[in-house]
Amino acid sequence: MDCNISKNKEQCACTYEPCSRKGRCCECIAYHRKMNELPGCVFPPEIERTYDRSIRKFIACFK
Repeated sequence: MDCNISKNKEQCACTYEPCSRKGRCCECIAYHRKMNELPGCVFPPEIERTYDRSIRKFIACFK
């Protein structure tokens, strides 16, 4: 399956502008997984803007 980077970028909720993985979802997920984090797209917008990608922060969003 080919990656449609421009379409992915349109739907990307990440606000970290210098990110080299924008639109490359597989790379983004792999990177954050390696860092024991989740990608910004799974967080509510107000939390995503804090750049805290921790699993702990993600769980706290739903308490």
